[in-house]
Amino acid sequence: MIPEHKIEEILERVDLVSLISRHVELKKAGREYKGRCPFHQEKTPSFYVVPEKRFYFCHGCRASGDAVSFVQRYLGKTFVDAVKDLAREVGVDIEAAQDPTSRERQQIKEATDLAAEHFRSLLWQDEGRAARTYLANRGVSEETAHAFGLGWTPNAWSLLADKLTRSGMTEWAVKAGLVQRRNNGDGYYDFFRSRLMIPIRAPEGRPIAFGGRLMGAEEGPKYLNSKESLLYNKSDTLYGMEQARDEIRRRKAAILVEGYFDCIGLHQVGVRHAVALCSTAITPGHLQLLRRAEATQLVLLLDGDQAGLAAVERLAGPLLAAGAAARVALLPQGDDPDTFARREGSDGVERLIHSAQPLTSHIFASVLPQGAQASFEEKMAALERLKPMAAQLPLGLVRSAFLNAVGAHFGLPAGDLESALRPAKPAPKPVQPPAASAQRPAAAPRPAPVRPPDTMEALYVAAALREPRLVTRDSFRICDELSHTGLRMVLAQATSGQGTEDALFDAAEPVKRAIEVALRQLPEGGAALETFFLTVCRKLMLRRIDEQLNYIEKATKQAPGAYDLTEETRRLLAQRIELLALKKRVQDELRPSVPGTKAPMQPV
Repeated sequence: MIPEHKIEEILERVDLVSLISRHVELKKAGREYKGRCPFHQEKTPSFYVVPEKRFYFCHGCRASGDAVSFVQRYLGKTFVDAVKDLAREVGVDIEAAQDPTSRERQQIKEATDLAAEHFRSLLWQDEGRAARTYLANRGVSEETAHAFGLGWTPNAWSLLADKLTRSGMTEWAVKAGLVQRRNNGDGYYDFFRSRLMIPIRAPEGRPIAFGGRLMGAEEGPKYLNSKESLLYNKSDTLYGMEQARDEIRRRKAAILVEGYFDCIGLHQVGVRHAVALCSTAITPGHLQLLRRAEATQLVLLLDGDQAGLAAVERLAGPLLAAGAAARVALLPQGDDPDTFARREGSDGVERLIHSAQPLTSHIFASVLPQGAQASFEEKMAALERLKPMAAQLPLGLVRSAFLNAVGAHFGLPAGDLESALRPAKPAPKPVQPPAASAQRPAAAPRPAPVRPPDTMEALYVAAALREPRLVTRDSFRICDELSHTGLRMVLAQATSGQGTEDALFDAAEPVKRAIEVALRQLPEGGAALETFFLTVCRKLMLRRIDEQLNYIEKATKQAPGAYDLTEETRRLLAQRIELLALKKRVQDELRPSVPGTKAPMQPV
């Protein structure tokens, strides 16, 4: 991905008039330059270059855009190639501007993709029969196994390592935690062996890591997980998010479990808003991910044993600190979410969720069941259990409300609880010597924040991501004239064969959020999506027409009387009539074709 701020810098540095003059004879006309359009045959010039605003437009064929779109359209370049050509010309070093780890990140992606396909294919071959039997016994259907991309790796030392070596990806696979160097001798061995493989995916759907469940009598931990990498940060990842995202948005709620198969088991019975932690703690990154999916309620569904109860206390601190609306669903003793779901089905799970208690009610009932009637010793022991949670609450309303709730349950003055629940002060950190501080390299300046994209343009790109063929139906060539460079980059990646998952995975957060919102507004596909897409194209075309009409209005505002019009003014006024006629045609196309019929779903 080329950083958006660098594309903006390129556009600022390019001399648009000089660039276009290499291919079009331009003459100065006030603040603009005009010439015959290079994109259609014409005798009278109707092609304008506006250097002040860094764009060109043609009143004849309606082509318009910036320097990048001109190079794309005239020279037949891709968006990325056009940007690179202009960068070299104006002396902008794109390679230096990119994240220095971007190449390594791409390499880890490629190794992870190869491993995911390797594991997946082995599950459905003869040697994966035992793993398939295990899945069937757990109630996991073939459809669910395919949906979650499950795989298998046999008890072979270097099956994956050999394949990665042949593909020249061994170094990348080491960074991804897929293979390890042999202690004695040359070569590498597989990190995962004799395991049912569970790919961990980003919310956009691409594999970023793996969990492996041990099969057979081999020794080793029951579950083995990928190490963190430039792709995978367990503090920002929730397992199953790509499968659960739509249902979470529909319900405005998420179910949080601790195990991969707990999540898969809930989805298997139809409870599709379940996600699982990839770590033992819930983090601000996890909560941000849930907020982006519009979850306003979180239900903790953990094992019905002592470990599950302890997990609630462990997770409570960050949830209370964030002010999250969390509840706790208590499973029967000895049950985990997977076994409960298989036995009771979706109705049983829904009843359990419906009966979930607020988090604080559960915590207080667990640490001090008798409440204010408990003994002094019991209250003091309960306060000790609450200390780790209270330590995570920032000063302010959340902390005060928590202390008041504790006081009400314990029958103790809330004002005295602040000191009682205050953790011991940590040892002071050693002061760094001045010499070392002076040698610390200066932090690199942060690029300007990425501006959020236009809503209508985001709808255009979202529809094209869902069905790339739609771009060929864009007779107005809106794709070349999107005003947001981040959207243009995503569209260029997705339509160049890299795929939607990669395009969204690499996009800046404001761009990613805008496209996610737009995707939720689209029809599912087929004729309805195409009609929606063409409507978006027409609305964006109307904007373009209005921009050109505004330009003509300003250019002819100071025109002399009707009998003294210059040739230029007459031509602009004639083009205004053509634009108004085109505007009416496009507006007519946006209306229902038959009187009294209901219009198709329209973009806002």
